[in-house]
Amino acid sequence: MLEDAEKELEEAAMCLGATRWQTFIKVIFPSIAPALLTGFAMAFARAIGEYGSVIFIAGNVPMVSEITPLIIIGKLEQYDYAGATAVASVMLGLSFVLLLIINALQTWQRERAGA
Repeated sequence: MLEDAEKELEEAAMCLGATRWQTFIKVIFPSIAPALLTGFAMAFARAIGEYGSVIFIAGNVPMVSEITPLIIIGKLEQYDYAGATAVASVMLGLSFVLLLIINALQTWQRERAGA
């Protein structure tokens, strides 16, 4: 992505008296922002969906290192199926919202690149 950026835009900014920081903020960052946001959203969605491996490394200290998968398992062990379903449904909804945001960012990036 950065290799594809037009050098002429950076050179023009420098010729017009922009500092390196101004060139980064006004020229480079807008072209890489959609990719950064999409990458962050995908990593966050992956972290939310990570279930099995996290259970074994979590400390499960209430209000400190308690994680959602452990809350769900705890509720299932207490036969609180409604509570476990509620927590899992919230996580599922959050994952769908993140996927919607990722798709919107990708669409915005494609439209911006085509313009």
